[in-house]
Amino acid sequence: MIRSRTVLDSWKSIRNDTVQAVLDFPADSLDEKPLAELMSFRETAIHILDAGLGLSGVLLDGIDNLSTPEFRPMLKKYSANLPADASAQAIADALSNAMQQSLLRLSEKGADFYAGEITRMDKARVTRLEMLQFVKEHELAHRAQLFLFLRLKDIVPPTTRRRLAAANKG
Repeated sequence: MIRSRTVLDSWKSIRNDTVQAVLDFPADSLDEKPLAELMSFRETAIHILDAGLGLSGVLLDGIDNLSTPEFRPMLKKYSANLPADASAQAIADALSNAMQQSLLRLSEKGADFYAGEITRMDKARVTRLEMLQFVKEHELAHRAQLFLFLRLKDIVPPTTRRRLAAANKG
């Protein structure tokens, strides 16, 4: 059985690495794209922010059907509304602040909240805890994109730096 605290702690760890990736990336390269049809580093980071705010926001607000046509427009209510040219520091600060607020509110919820079922965007019935796991996995996927951007600039991602530092201590 997975516990909500485990999911929240894991999401916080992922978010901390997302923030570090944003701070590590060269400020003058935030709008670069490896391919024209992809999001830039900045767009990806802001997407992570807004998706986390939106998906956790609908859960906290008790919305139980995410498969309606109104779902995507509804997410705008939760957006951080950062400008398209937001600095890396502004994005990192917003990511950190959003996580603190989400964790605070989500930590207050009990087992009944997390056991309650909702309808996900793909019409699958899932518990709120399973949806929160999905939110975390969504960020993890996009964080991997940020890490690829870092690698393209010959910057070692924070998770690899930690692993290398731990290996050098041993």
